[in-house]
Amino acid sequence: MRFPKTVPEHLEKMLDWGDAHVSFDDAVAGLPAAARGKVPKGLPYSAWQLVEHIRLAQADILEFCVSPRYAEKRWPDDYWPESPAPPSARAWNTSLAHMRRDRRALQRLAAHRSLTRRVPAGEGQTLLRELILAADHTAYHVGELIVVRRLLGTWPPAAGSA
Repeated sequence: MRFPKTVPEHLEKMLDWGDAHVSFDDAVAGLPAAARGKVPKGLPYSAWQLVEHIRLAQADILEFCVSPRYAEKRWPDDYWPESPAPPSARAWNTSLAHMRRDRRALQRLAAHRSLTRRVPAGEGQTLLRELILAADHTAYHVGELIVVRRLLGTWPPAAGSA
């Protein structure tokens, strides 16, 4: 195993690591389609709503980091899907693909930009702050995703279901 040596390398790894907890990719692996839109008793959200929220928030952070014309989104409307179920299997797969694409873009920012650089549309926020925010936010909701899966009886995934 190769361990990161520089701060940018640590940040790149932090955006998708599973060292201290389950990674996003492992959390969604093997989740049956029938369970994606189910809301467990006592919780306000489904696996779909958590996955889509993670994607939307991460996309917003990425846009904030790179766009001088960034426009603030409306909370909570622009960050949470209304429906507990994905509209289709394609929507689920697209959400996962876009989440991973944007995560790679954030990792490239960590590797190739000054971490103390202020974000263009910000009020003093730095790239370092935003990368830590993205990693922290995702880790928080991945934990919730595991709780949803446990309550639905879909965690841990069946062997070979990834």
